[in-house]
Amino acid sequence: MNLRVIALAALMAFAGWDASAKVKLPAFFSSGMVLQQQTTCRIWGTASTNSRVKVVTSWNGKHYQTVSNAQGQFEVKVATPAAGGPYSITLDDGEKTTLDSILIGEVWLCSGQSNMEMPIKGFKAQPVEGAINEILNGTDDNLRFFSVKRNPALTPQSDVTGKWTAANSASIREFSATAYFFGKQLRASLKVPVGLLLTAYGGSACEAWQTGEWLKAFPEVKLPTDQETVDKLKQRCPTALYNGMLHPLIGYGIRGAIWYQGEDNVNRYANYARLMKSMVEGWRQEWGLGDFPFYYCQIAPYDYSLIKWDMNSAFLREQQLKAESMISNCRMAVLMDAGLKYGIHPRKKQLAGQGLAMLALANTYGVKGLPDYAVYSSMEIHGDTCVLRFDRSKEWVYFNNGTTSNLFKVAGADRVFHPAQAWVSGNRVYVKSTEVGRPVAVRYAFTDWAEGDLFHDGLPVSSFRTDNWDDVK
Repeated sequence: MNLRVIALAALMAFAGWDASAKVKLPAFFSSGMVLQQQTTCRIWGTASTNSRVKVVTSWNGKHYQTVSNAQGQFEVKVATPAAGGPYSITLDDGEKTTLDSILIGEVWLCSGQSNMEMPIKGFKAQPVEGAINEILNGTDDNLRFFSVKRNPALTPQSDVTGKWTAANSASIREFSATAYFFGKQLRASLKVPVGLLLTAYGGSACEAWQTGEWLKAFPEVKLPTDQETVDKLKQRCPTALYNGMLHPLIGYGIRGAIWYQGEDNVNRYANYARLMKSMVEGWRQEWGLGDFPFYYCQIAPYDYSLIKWDMNSAFLREQQLKAESMISNCRMAVLMDAGLKYGIHPRKKQLAGQGLAMLALANTYGVKGLPDYAVYSSMEIHGDTCVLRFDRSKEWVYFNNGTTSNLFKVAGADRVFHPAQAWVSGNRVYVKSTEVGRPVAVRYAFTDWAEGDLFHDGLPVSSFRTDNWDDVK
């Protein structure tokens, strides 16, 4: 018996389910929803026990039917056309339920912690850049949102609290800024309806979005055994957000997922790439859609000493960069130019959303001519000078604020890093320090806070290091 069946059975038992009840659907199957185009979409719910459930889709007039089981559970798969709408779906088990104003288009799952959750209106005294313009001018009936209410849970749930809304001044104001800018760009580029399923929780740990089975590979992770633990740890409780905020959505037709998380894992960065791989592969396996696209934001620079964290968050950024090469059909948006020294919630959410959209447009939708994020690849040492090379660098790399940069450091065999001079020629960066005659290693912007200045084709390059000295912070 799969987790969805268990969850549905538990829900019905708890609620004193009525065997004669009409069709009941999870909250995300409702009027105003967006379905993924040109695929087979699953629709599930409960009806009268052992009853015939008929489903009619208005876009093709096709009739589907299935029979609910002894617990009243049913599932039907409907074929969706090319983007368009509005359409309707009618479900009938003796009593009709009609869902209308349905659009067919591109659907994306949006998840993570507070920088994904952060709405256009911002948090208290923490604004989003450009918010007023979007609230005033962003109305678009073909861009629709579904926001999942926070719900840490000990066991897998079958439903969520939330509703579909079209983009208007009120809904835009309350919706994720990162996800909104992502969806807005897809709408502008693809000219099709876009649906965004937001399931995010500020301060959440990567471990919270995974099952206990996936986390067996991480013995340091302590799984909850009672509701008291969940209530205490909430969004940081392993498995709790998977159970309450992700599991109910699994199976809904999506094109792919976007992710913005990592700040909570800064103080335990060492296994983050593996944790991400575990999570993404787990989501893909359960959705059953193959290796669907997964795009994510690298956390932006911020001075973590302000919250008394004695860690270097560049190590977490490094793990995020590493994950890109470990996970198939996966790319990272670099945010070295989008940080805020005194705020963990940077204002430049448009850079995050557009960066994710650019990756999706180029890699999922095949849009040509878009820029790409260059990545450090190798180093050669010529005397007292280090020569750095980059991959994915079709154009020259350059410093965004002049001809030199003060964000590079060089170390010799003593592992002591010194400020260095850096200059560019072609797609190579040359680095040297008068304090280091025989260089061994180079670091770029490898600190909590840095306003990245190394760019390629208009996009920032991630912070990086050439060494593996984890004890040198």
